[in-house]
Amino acid sequence: MSSSTNPTVRDVTDRIRERSQGLRGAYLTRLAEIRDRDRGSDRMGCANVAHAVAGIPANDKFRVVTERAPNIGIVTAYNDMLSAHAPYQGYPDIIKQEARRLGATAQVAGGVPAMCDGVTQGTPGMELSLFSRDLIAMSTAVALTHDMFDAALLLGVCDKIVPGLLIGALHFGHLPTVFVPAGPMPSGLSNGAKSKVREQAAQGLVGRQGLLDAEMAAYHTVGTCTFYGTANSNQMLLEAMGLHVPGTAFIQPGDAMRETLTREAVRTVLGKAGEAAFNCPPIGEMVDERCIVNAMVALLATGGSTNHLIHWVAVARAAGILIDWDDFSKLSDVVPLLSRVYPNGSADVNEFQASGGPGFVIGELVDAGLMHADVLTVRSGGIREFANIPALAGDAGEHRLQWTPAAPLKNEAVTRTVASPFSATGGLKLLSGNLGRSVIKVSSVPDDRHVIEAPARVFDSQAALQKAFTAGELERDVVCVVRWQGPQANGMPELHKLTPPLSVLQGKGFRVALVTDGRMSGASGKIPAAIHVSPEAAAGGPLAKVRDGDLIRLDSVAGTLAVLLPEDEWAARETATQPEAQRIADGHGLGRELFAGMRRNALTAEEGACSWL
Repeated sequence: MSSSTNPTVRDVTDRIRERSQGLRGAYLTRLAEIRDRDRGSDRMGCANVAHAVAGIPANDKFRVVTERAPNIGIVTAYNDMLSAHAPYQGYPDIIKQEARRLGATAQVAGGVPAMCDGVTQGTPGMELSLFSRDLIAMSTAVALTHDMFDAALLLGVCDKIVPGLLIGALHFGHLPTVFVPAGPMPSGLSNGAKSKVREQAAQGLVGRQGLLDAEMAAYHTVGTCTFYGTANSNQMLLEAMGLHVPGTAFIQPGDAMRETLTREAVRTVLGKAGEAAFNCPPIGEMVDERCIVNAMVALLATGGSTNHLIHWVAVARAAGILIDWDDFSKLSDVVPLLSRVYPNGSADVNEFQASGGPGFVIGELVDAGLMHADVLTVRSGGIREFANIPALAGDAGEHRLQWTPAAPLKNEAVTRTVASPFSATGGLKLLSGNLGRSVIKVSSVPDDRHVIEAPARVFDSQAALQKAFTAGELERDVVCVVRWQGPQANGMPELHKLTPPLSVLQGKGFRVALVTDGRMSGASGKIPAAIHVSPEAAAGGPLAKVRDGDLIRLDSVAGTLAVLLPEDEWAARETATQPEAQRIADGHGLGRELFAGMRRNALTAEEGACSWL
């Protein structure tokens, strides 16, 4: 570890390494044992090999079996329900062509399910969303367990898909692995304008057709949504971990460079990128405690999605590394906020890319000693290569790329330097108190709303809160408590439908906040929201004790979340249980029965909500 690394970053990394020593050591031992085996077509039985190559062209069979050429496993999350994943339809053919050109082969090892939270938001299907991450991890394992591969390319972008693919890949950590993104859609109706229409619709000022027109103008073609939610935070974190071709995250699907970057991913995983050959490291060796800390720092520096305080705990655990919310909190104290992208600002990810994007942010953080520079990446030049941006050189048909340092600062409303940040600390805060532990995304919350003290109104669902808002029952200072929304209760859905009504109340001058054991991603926006409260109400957590009228103080300055009651009175209060009718309803319909085991076995949000441990 470099002596120039920030002392807090160094200390957090050392603590993670120390607490993970046994688990990480056992993980690396298993990787070494697997990596030292003979290659698949030499090691496996003749019938096994014949089955593995029966469906590929004869020349590819010859390469795999006789020439012992590298064989790349493609795991794809393609479907055309997700705008972000629709561009992947033709990627396998491109990858196979490039692999053959380089003397290798590639096979689609398998597909993974990919659901769109934007489609399922506020519906029962959203209650499958979080656990789809673990299902994707298992599906990745099913694909790669054919065990005929020398490397892997993972095709996925959105919310649960990237963490799921990454968890699955880390269980095959002996394989060199590169992620292949598809990019964001071009900018449509601005995120700010879209949110304004949503608020007007919540007040009955805009009808369904007007709201639909706005939404269709915002989400209008292929590519990721352009706000900085979980999907685009995923791409930022993968860049910071060195798991992409450098600078590839936010190149739009229609860009002439997109196919060339996909071909470059093949060259990279085969160790043939650039002028000299190199060894692309196994992903399990790359993703060590320094790599995980780099991802955490990048998340904080960009005000990224709070979902990653769940997902990256699970990702780290898959690599034998133990992190917790205290680690995020300590890093947040020293990591400055370097970008403002909606919901933390008015810009979208395309404007972020134009103002330097991930390359600029990574360069600033590495130069300031806030990211570890001495890490392995999929490229021979290490993490500093990821401070560059790609461009086509020469004729596009030559598939040539060149990289230059990320553009100097172009728009101080979107990106800033470490020397002149938007904030001296990161965009996330840990809250603790007699209501448990939770997190809040403060980077988008107005300064005068960082402390809220008001009577509680308790709800058992987001629909109940919406009903109370429509009836005019929340026209006052209020802390809305929405419980029974954790992993064990109903799968921990995101509660995006609550943002418009709460924004309307805050806009009227009321001091409002949300406290929940559910998720909000980046969608809480300007509303103070203590989310992921752990332990959750369904596990007997303190949210199950709160009653209407209890005075609650949410203090993101002091880092506290508490009911203001005498300690003995609070301790003696009865803990409520989830209404039986709600429990049954939340467990049935639209496939929710199939996820009962996951809900039953889920760990807490702070432990990654893992169902596989």
